[in-house]
Amino acid sequence: MPDIFIPVRRVVPALALVLTGTMLSACSGGDFGRTRADFRNDDMHKWIGQEATASVGIKPSQFQLTDAERQLRDLAYPLIEPPHSRPAWKSVFGDYQPSPSPWRQKVVFDRTAYGRALIDEPHRSHSSRYAQLMDDVRDDITRFEPFFASAIRVIDLDRKRDASMRYMSELSPREKDDAIARMQENSLIVQWVQLSLEQRISSYRWALERLVLQAPDPMAADADRLIGELAAQTANPPVAARPLIQRPLTTRG
Repeated sequence: MPDIFIPVRRVVPALALVLTGTMLSACSGGDFGRTRADFRNDDMHKWIGQEATASVGIKPSQFQLTDAERQLRDLAYPLIEPPHSRPAWKSVFGDYQPSPSPWRQKVVFDRTAYGRALIDEPHRSHSSRYAQLMDDVRDDITRFEPFFASAIRVIDLDRKRDASMRYMSELSPREKDDAIARMQENSLIVQWVQLSLEQRISSYRWALERLVLQAPDPMAADADRLIGELAAQTANPPVAARPLIQRPLTTRG
C-alpha cells in the first residue's frame, strides 16, 4: 500500500482549528467556578435571591420566579457586581461569577479596590482614567431608574400578595412559608442594590481623589458632578424595601 502524504500546509490549519475549538469549549465549560455559556437562561440571575436569603439564614422560596421578579434580578446584577471588575476580554467569553451578598460576614468592602485597579491598569493617558471613571458612574446612573422602577412594581405586588393571603382558603403552611420567603427575598435584593450603590459611590470618590492627587485635570469637576448626581439619587431612592435585618455597614466618603 503506498504511503499517504498530507501536505504540512493542510495539517497546520486543521490543527489550529481543533485547538481553537478546544480552547473555546474550555472557556464555556465552567472552569474555575465560572458559569458555562450553555447554562445561561432566563433564570441565570436567580442565584441572587438565593444568596441573599441564605446569607441571613432564611430558607429560600420554592416558588418559580414571576416575570417581574426575574427582571428585578436581571437589573440588579450589573449594580451588585463590582464596577469595572473584569477586563473586556472576559466579557467576550462570557466570564460570569456570582457575588457574595453584603451580609456574608467574611466579606470586607474595600473602597480603594476600584481606584487602585483604575490607576494601575495601562492607559494611554491620565485623561482616559478620568473618562473611564465617568463612564462607570454614568452606567450606574443609567441603570438606576430601570432597576428601581422594577423594584416598585415587585414590592407593590408583594404587598398585594401579603394582603391576599389572609383571605385565602386552605392555604397550606408550605405555601405560606414559600410566599413569605419570596417577599423577604425580593426585599433583600433591593437592600443589596442600595448597599452596593453606597459602596460604589464611596469607591468612585476615593478613585477621584487619587486621580486629582496624581494627575490634576479639569475633567475632575465633571467627574465630581456625576458622582454627586448618583449620590443624590441613591440617598433618595423611589422605593425602600422593608428592612429585614440590621444594615451590615455604613459607607461614607
